[in-house]
Parts: sequence; C-alpha cells; structure tokens
Amino acid sequence: MTMLKSQAPSPSAATGAAAPDAALFREGMSRVAGAVHIVTTDGMAGRAGFTATAVTPVTDSPASLLVCVNTASRSAQALLANRVFCVNTLSMADLALADIFAGRAGLHGQERFTKGEWDKLATGSPALVSGLVSFDCRISDARVVATHNVIIGEIVRIRLGRQEPALVYRERHYHAL
Repeated sequence: MTMLKSQAPSPSAATGAAAPDAALFREGMSRVAGAVHIVTTDGMAGRAGFTATAVTPVTDSPASLLVCVNTASRSAQALLANRVFCVNTLSMADLALADIFAGRAGLHGQERFTKGEWDKLATGSPALVSGLVSFDCRISDARVVATHNVIIGEIVRIRLGRQEPALVYRERHYHAL
C-alpha cells in the first residue's frame, strides 16, 4: 500500500486562505516534467543567462511566452534592464549546457557563453545554435510575485532547430523525451 504524503496547510499572508508547505510544494512540482531551456539576454546591462523550466506559452496572437526567474539573481536584473531575452529549448545533447547555466559547473557570467555555439537573432540576445527552438523576445510585461519575477515576452523571431530528443527535468533528474 502506498502512503500519500500530505500536510495541513498554513494560512497564506496574501489571501488568508490555506497555503501548502513550501517543501511539499517543491516535492510535488518535482514530479511534473518540464522542458529545459536556457534563457539569455544581452544589452546595456550585459550578457547573462540561466537554466529554466518555468517557461510557458501565453498567447499565439501576438505570440508571447512567460518566464519566471528569482528576483535575487544577477541574470534577472540584466534581463529586466536589457528588456530583451531569448528562450532556447534544449535537446538531450545540450545537457552539459543546462548544468553550466544552472551554476553547477563552476562557470560564471560571460564564461558560460564559451561553451556551446551562440549567435544572435533580432534582439541581440544569444541564441543557441544547437537548440530545438529559439524564441527571441522583447519584454511586454514584468511583475514581482513573491520571490520571482514573472516576465512576459512578445516573440519577435522564432528559429526552429533540429528535431532531436528534448531534454526534460523530472524528479530532480534530466531525461530524454
């Protein structure tokens, strides 16, 4: 018999409604598979990038997507200041880059862009040549929600890459799909 883990929710300060425990929420979300992306930016505030699974389409007319990034990260500050970004969806072959841009390989800032092959699309943000798809965006809206920036970008250019197995993240491990 499988035991189901649950916890009595505590009240949310924002709504007064019951809120689940943060650790339980993180465990639950680890069971949701997510495509792995590298979100990049370049401009007056400098070049930056980070690995993300918190990316989702918003509308197809105008084409837009949503990215979430921790407010404390240097990449978030650069992205918001530059007002442009590129979402690069990774294939299984790009697993090492996912770790590099997640900060697991000891490379920081500009050093990260010495790995992989990068070019630029319309906004000047780095676009990964080996990516399954690159969505080049201009920020149309950005808001702080608790610990994260929720950023909506209007897509100005899309580049389709090779059709290969996608890199997904589930249960704190990478998988091919």
